[in-house]
Amino acid sequence: MNFREIRAKFIDFFKERGHEVVPSSSLIPRDDPSLLFTNAGMVQFKGLYLGTEKRSYTRAVTSQKCVRAGGKHNDLENVGYTGRHHTFFEMLGNFSFGDYFKVEAIRWAWELLTEGYRLPPDKLWASVYKDDDEAFGIWEKQIGLPAERIVRLGEKDNFWVMADTGPCGPCSEIIIDQGEGVGCGRPECGPGCECDRYLEIWNLVFTQFDRDLKGNLTPLASPNIDTGMGLERIAAVVQGVTSNYDTDLFRDIISFSENIAEKRYGDERKQDVSFRVIADHSRAAAFLICDGVLPSNEGRGYVLRRIIRRALRFGMVLGIRDPFLHRVAGRVIDGMGADYPELLSSRGFIEGITLNEEKRFAATLYHGMKILQDSLEELKEKKETTIPGAVAFKLYDTYGLSPDIVQDVAREERLNVDLEGFDRAMARQRSMSQESWKGSGDEEIPDVYRALANRGVKSEFLGHDSLVLTSKVAALLKEGKEVPSAGAGDRVEVVLDRTPFYGEAGGQVGDKGWLAVDGTLVKVTNTLKFGDNLIVHQGTVEKGSLAAGNRVEARVNGEERTATALNHTATHLLHAALRELLGQHVKQAGSLVSPQRFRFDFSHFSQVDQETLKEVERLVNRYIRANFSLTTRVLSREEALKTGAMAIFEERYGEQVRVVQVGDGVSMELCGGTHAHRTGDIGFFKILGESAVGANVRRIEAVTGEAALEYAQSGEEELRHIALVLKTSPDQLADRVERLLKEQKQKERELESLRSKLLATQSGDLLEGIREAGGARVLVRKVEAESPKELRDFADRVKEKLQSGVVVLGAEKDGKAMLLCLVTKDLVNRFKAGEIISRLSEMVGGKGGGRPDMAQGGGSKPEELANALEEAVRIIGG
Repeated sequence: MNFREIRAKFIDFFKERGHEVVPSSSLIPRDDPSLLFTNAGMVQFKGLYLGTEKRSYTRAVTSQKCVRAGGKHNDLENVGYTGRHHTFFEMLGNFSFGDYFKVEAIRWAWELLTEGYRLPPDKLWASVYKDDDEAFGIWEKQIGLPAERIVRLGEKDNFWVMADTGPCGPCSEIIIDQGEGVGCGRPECGPGCECDRYLEIWNLVFTQFDRDLKGNLTPLASPNIDTGMGLERIAAVVQGVTSNYDTDLFRDIISFSENIAEKRYGDERKQDVSFRVIADHSRAAAFLICDGVLPSNEGRGYVLRRIIRRALRFGMVLGIRDPFLHRVAGRVIDGMGADYPELLSSRGFIEGITLNEEKRFAATLYHGMKILQDSLEELKEKKETTIPGAVAFKLYDTYGLSPDIVQDVAREERLNVDLEGFDRAMARQRSMSQESWKGSGDEEIPDVYRALANRGVKSEFLGHDSLVLTSKVAALLKEGKEVPSAGAGDRVEVVLDRTPFYGEAGGQVGDKGWLAVDGTLVKVTNTLKFGDNLIVHQGTVEKGSLAAGNRVEARVNGEERTATALNHTATHLLHAALRELLGQHVKQAGSLVSPQRFRFDFSHFSQVDQETLKEVERLVNRYIRANFSLTTRVLSREEALKTGAMAIFEERYGEQVRVVQVGDGVSMELCGGTHAHRTGDIGFFKILGESAVGANVRRIEAVTGEAALEYAQSGEEELRHIALVLKTSPDQLADRVERLLKEQKQKERELESLRSKLLATQSGDLLEGIREAGGARVLVRKVEAESPKELRDFADRVKEKLQSGVVVLGAEKDGKAMLLCLVTKDLVNRFKAGEIISRLSEMVGGKGGGRPDMAQGGGSKPEELANALEEAVRIIGG
């Protein structure tokens, strides 16, 4: 079987047994701040295990995209050195949420492996938790597995916990004996050994307990099943190879890399590590970028950057000098695009981001090698023979130079590397990284709202069709707690059974408005959305009283809603224009849509120049003038994606989604926000500015409609005012300003010439004040100077005439004191200008310093300047 047939057989097997086929969730976990990446199939079902979420099914089957790199679950450093470690992999899993339990899970796993995949039963083993007699009995009595091939293991290997407290339970792993040829050869070798002979292929987790803070286990009322089997690993077993990298999931990628490197996989061990790293990391990079992760120096972006740079570093080992990883990522897209169509639609984006990071690393690598060479020179000067571990780690962590590269260079210089010190620094960094990942996911739903949702409280949003509705108060909260009623002056949060108010989501701000009933008026100042169906109206009871169960009139502020809708539609037009003019790699990376203006973040590799911004602005306004109609459809998520509608990185989509289409092919996106009926309703679109918000992410801020008109009129009024001040007309303003600037520069040159002549005269006069001190000619004076530069010019003229001596000058300008000391070269062994200025600057409330022959300083106490100059004479006189 090829990998597609293996995956399909798994999905079909459980579909036939009543399991809902659930698409893979994003690699960016939603509503789970404890995770950096989706690292297991159960992540998207966590709410079901915790009892905080309900779905229409109790059985599910998935093939889930996973990444294990960074944070607690980190396989990054092992990738390449073994045949079974990966940063990116697919987890095949079947799940039961209070439905079937151990018997079915074990029986179906055995059936699929032995009959579906035709694995030899006599090569299969099972491990169970040491105290799980039930699982042991099922394997022995119902499956018929000999007792000697059922191994009891401890909590470390065979007991799963979600966290320190909460759902947990024993595991049972199915293991295949791959034969002595791949084993360690030790007599005690068996299941649980670190070698590859006894390979774990499928883990069955029986979530049956709730653990408290004291470690006590209480049986769950509805136990669950969570299983996971890596597609890469089962593919290797089914295809009869002992390394995942020899399966058809990787062979084509490695072959492509062989052609780039002009070397063969299998010829030499060190090269093979490099080929495996490149094959794995190119997959991880392609899928992470596709899901919206961009290289950066923190969080998920930092892990992606390390993955890309590690691949590039191993490319160097193969002798590859030019950018190559974007090409390998393209090969990944070729091979996996049929399974994940989003890869195909994001091809330009993925390849562009990867190439851009390759180019960035080329410069970083150059600087890293330079710093390494500088470090080697310092060690030689100190006659040391070992590169410190801290230096090696800095080169690795900051510049991407791996320890082996540092060792290679050190060997050429007959030096050693403190690898133990490097490992200690790495351990410290790993510990800090794990802490930094905590809380890096999306915000969790507050407990009070989660409790409402669990109780079945929900809101039906009807605001696409109406701005006024009669609704029932389903829940009322004050100070974060549910209350039966609230009175005038109380800050409240109101949940209605149905509402026209849009809850903040997808970058669009929440609606404002009023809730009214029989003399009661609540001013709604914001509306929030939690989960899929809970909309919370925040506001103040301005008069009367409000109680749970009241029927109220919910009225949205129509003027603000309309302005927000215009801006939201404009973001879709802007997105379409950017993709048309900059390329299909452009994807929305965030937004904020308010009634007043909007900002739009998008993926792009460089600043958008002014001419292109003008063209973008023109194209959006052409879309507006064309007065395209907007149509919306509600489809299943799968159907919507098949239409080619774009999905946005940061959005979480439910099973049913809205597709918003502009015209016939201008734009089509999944979007739950509010919109104009026709593009002409927007009226006018104006870009306010473009800026960077992160690596490979740009931001455009813009206004539409009335706000755009006000902005344009304000600019015109400002131009008219400036023209009036300069006694010209707006159309002649540029010429007038250019003439004025030329005249000003000419006057500045004339003024500089006059001041130079004046300084020359004054410097000649100053020589009359020379005195003897410390056996040297000394000139200490306060002078008139406009800047430190002018003070230096003054001193240089005095020095020419003095020939030998010490000059100390002071000046006062704009409430600040300026000081300068100059020592002729024949005296620098006796007088240090830097030391003199340092002491004098302290007296005037500042700092200063410089070279032995010239130094400058100053401070904020010009009133002390005279005393400082007197002190200069005493310092020089010794």
